[in-house]
Amino acid sequence: MYKLKVITSFAAAHNLTHYQGECENLHGHNWRVEVTVSAKELDKSGLGVDFKVLKSETNLLLKTLDHKYLNELKPFLEISPSSENISRYLYYALGERLNNNNVKVEMITVWESDAACASYCE
Repeated sequence: MYKLKVITSFAAAHNLTHYQGECENLHGHNWRVEVTVSAKELDKSGLGVDFKVLKSETNLLLKTLDHKYLNELKPFLEISPSSENISRYLYYALGERLNNNNVKVEMITVWESDAACASYCE
């Protein structure tokens, strides 16, 4: 089994709902996103999945979040756009784009600062 990872980012605003504290107020982050996938086999080029494809698909998805107020987006209308919920959303949404018989999204890690992140995997 091979593990591949790309790291990219997006900027967005949010506020935590049902939270008591400063983060209940509108604020923003420069989110860093780590995408880890597994590949069972390598293709004839020796690749599990082309990093260019992995990064392109990730960035297409992140473009829907970039410079947005996350609380107003469909995935977060009923749940708080916490780092935990963002990582879970990205896990499933990216899995729809990438998962096949060979490649599977394994884990998404979302960093809201240099010292705080949340990951989602199954």
